Amino acid sequence: MFQTQVTKKLGIKYPIIAGTMMSLSSAEFVAACCEAGALGILASAMYSTEDSFREAIQKVKGRTQKPFAVNLNLFPMMRPIDNNRYLDVLLSEGVKIVETSGHSAPEALVGRFKENKLTWIHKCVGLRYAQKVEKLGADFITVVGYENGGATGLLDLGTLVLVRRVVEGIQLPVIGGGGVADGRGLLAILALGAQGAIMGTRLLATEECPIHPRLKQALVSASELDTVLLMRSIGNTHRAWNNAAAKLVQELESRKAGLEEIVQAAGGDKARRMFQEGEIDLGILACGQAVGLVHDVLPVKDLFARMMAEAESAYRGLAN
Repeated sequence: MFQTQVTKKLGIKYPIIAGTMMSLSSAEFVAACCEAGALGILASAMYSTEDSFREAIQKVKGRTQKPFAVNLNLFPMMRPIDNNRYLDVLLSEGVKIVETSGHSAPEALVGRFKENKLTWIHKCVGLRYAQKVEKLGADFITVVGYENGGATGLLDLGTLVLVRRVVEGIQLPVIGGGGVADGRGLLAILALGAQGAIMGTRLLATEECPIHPRLKQALVSASELDTVLLMRSIGNTHRAWNNAAAKLVQELESRKAGLEEIVQAAGGDKARRMFQEGEIDLGILACGQAVGLVHDVLPVKDLFARMMAEAESAYRGLAN
């Protein structure tokens, strides 16, 4: 029922993008999302070497014949990588879809995207950034409202306004998100004029997501009030689950701690241990306000099928 420019051009069953969740977007999880009908996205920044990155791409290809994307990260990193070399790898492995995201447009890479006929999705935070990348030749623009988990940018625009504003301000098809956790949220994004929805927080509570079951159950029990904005003091605002680790970062920011101390407290190593061991207060977890709409843990295939059924039911209800 919901065939859009996203489903047609990307070659996927549902107008759903499984958002890049850094270390959680493992090859296995990406492949599971693709097999379930969405577009999964592998995070290149999680691989410290080109060989390990190539191995991850090959793992995805070994688990699904369906389209998937690779994210090239343009955010500042403690361990910078050469995106040109990672682009070499994804091209040699036959990846056809690339997503870029970060504090700037990938102007140095655009020529190679075009030369190799990649479908290019760029994720940004507002209309003027979308307009710039439209001129550079992007195929899709992704924007997510202030409700989302992870990087929020500095504009503080909610999903209803942001998605609609970008849709009316550019000619490219838009993928929208921020607070999407069920079929009604998906339908709302499509009603705003977007061609697909991106989601992340809801995917944390799926069977295939590589985090500890104890953490998944904690998220099921959480409410929409259980998130907090962190790292605004260092110009890198993120929305996270409000656990003890997040409270520590808040405390450091309140007393104007330095960059190094804040980054160390918010570092990914503790989060990875939390994901594996289930010690739920150990690290920072990017998490949106949609956590309040998460009520169960189920396979991604069942989640997406239920979302589409809910969206269709809601659509027919409105039509009546």
